[in-house]
Amino acid sequence: MIAVESRAENRALELLKGIWRNYSVLVVFVGIIGICAIAAPRFLRMDNLLNILRNTSTVGAIALGMTFVIIAGGIDLSSGPVLATAGAVLILLQRMVNADGTPAVPLALAIVACLAVATSFGFLNGIIITKAKLPPFIVTLAVGIMARSLVMYFMRGATVMGNNIPQFTRIGNGSVFSIPIPFLLVVGVAIIFHILLTRTKFGTYVFAVGGNENAARYSGIKVDRIRIATYMIVGLCTGMAATIEMSRMAAVAAATSGSQYEFEAITAVIVGGTSLTGGKGRLIGSIVGFIILGIVNNMMIMLNISPYLSGCVKGAVILFAVLMQRRER
Repeated sequence: MIAVESRAENRALELLKGIWRNYSVLVVFVGIIGICAIAAPRFLRMDNLLNILRNTSTVGAIALGMTFVIIAGGIDLSSGPVLATAGAVLILLQRMVNADGTPAVPLALAIVACLAVATSFGFLNGIIITKAKLPPFIVTLAVGIMARSLVMYFMRGATVMGNNIPQFTRIGNGSVFSIPIPFLLVVGVAIIFHILLTRTKFGTYVFAVGGNENAARYSGIKVDRIRIATYMIVGLCTGMAATIEMSRMAAVAAATSGSQYEFEAITAVIVGGTSLTGGKGRLIGSIVGFIILGIVNNMMIMLNISPYLSGCVKGAVILFAVLMQRRER
């Protein structure tokens, strides 16, 4: 009888360990929502929840691409400055008008140019990292510094206003069935990327490169091409984030647009369960991760906690997430 009870307890324990191993981020997510609901009843108001989704969508878009890069064993510290640079291109094109007041450049073309600029920076990162064999940390940091410098130079360090037209501002401020359009865009791209990551050879190669680069090379995988592709993906996602951000404000601030967004995105990816050592990660985890960060920011405002402590809180969140990853291994 005792042996039967012991086996039952062991099975229950293994079940709980399995749930935590595979769904820990969701367990933490539900727990955080419960704590927030108790600490601030206003938190569960629908308008507040929708506002969180809207506010986190910019970083969320970058986090989707960052997930690919980190799974492949890389890192990208240039996303914030690249967002500002691509956003500046979008605003400058979008604000150009003809003598009769009509747009000189179609909005769709301006957005494509924004995406192309951001993707080009991703390509530049990938090429330098793979061909020069330099650490991703150094390369992306340097490219980010150069991108911020360029946008500061061409914009004279100022904030430039765009053409405040409904077709443009609706992208960042509009809703469909009360759900913010930016969040719908992020979810739509996340679904496509999930299929790419889990149902294609490319996704398999991304995991293989991050898990064991040498083994991937011996298996015939074009490691350099995969790495370049992941940096182009995060560049494309940064362009999408720039479109969302610029359309919300109808302006770009050379000095502050995208500031620290790369670290926010990396934090979201880590909190979502993606391993910094590469070879492991899920896009659904990154989505939950950036929403958790949005909830933390929202609660700090509701509880009237100093914004100067936000870095301390996020740093603690990163340490906790990394500690949980180590325990799982």
